[in-house]
Amino acid sequence: MIIGSLTIQLRLPLAHSLKEKRSVVKSVLAKLRNEFNVSVAEVAEQDRWQTAVIGVASVSSDARYTREQLQAVVNWVYEHRPDVEVTATEIELL
Repeated sequence: MIIGSLTIQLRLPLAHSLKEKRSVVKSVLAKLRNEFNVSVAEVAEQDRWQTAVIGVASVSSDARYTREQLQAVVNWVYEHRPDVEVTATEIELL
């Protein structure tokens, strides 16, 4: 069993309040859940209105598939969310 973990750090330049930030983050989380079969959550920086850290987890029997799936999540955020800037990503396989 392979467990893949992805951390995506985001900058939200258009968010001017925590309420606006929550709206953007909730939208990203919902789309990732629907588009990919992964678990997602905001895992840090909850009280900072222009920064978000999203954690993504995937379980599979194939390490290559897991890495490709998590990289596809990163690519999706770059391609489909021009309102957020990806500042850092980290993929780990356990």
